[in-house]
Amino acid sequence: QVQLVESGGGSVQAGGSLRLSCAASGRTLTNYGEGWFRQAPGKEREFVAAVSRSGGTTLYADSVKGRFTISRDNAKNTVYLQMNSLKPEDTAVYYCAATSVYVSRRASEYVYWGQGTQVTVSS
Repeated sequence: QVQLVESGGGSVQAGGSLRLSCAASGRTLTNYGEGWFRQAPGKEREFVAAVSRSGGTTLYADSVKGRFTISRDNAKNTVYLQMNSLKPEDTAVYYCAATSVYVSRRASEYVYWGQGTQVTVSS
């Protein structure tokens, strides 16, 4: 069992930056690929970014490519999402998740989920 806890959300103006963290407990994250997803009001949950177990492979949604960076520190059992040049359309609840698959964009392949952290970007 893996417990995931996100932090770092908040309110920021367009063009600003935030760094989300996802701390894991229960099992070491080195056994899992990690991903970030988000869900805006009235919309379905969507993939944002993913990183492989070693950190050597990363995937991004087209909408965030070049602005967001996913990384992990396995020694700290933590995954990060650095978000730069934020836009109002990035407003959503952001969730981190863990998968036993090497790396994936598919929410259905993630077995452990955090509770989410709110990110609000104002124009």
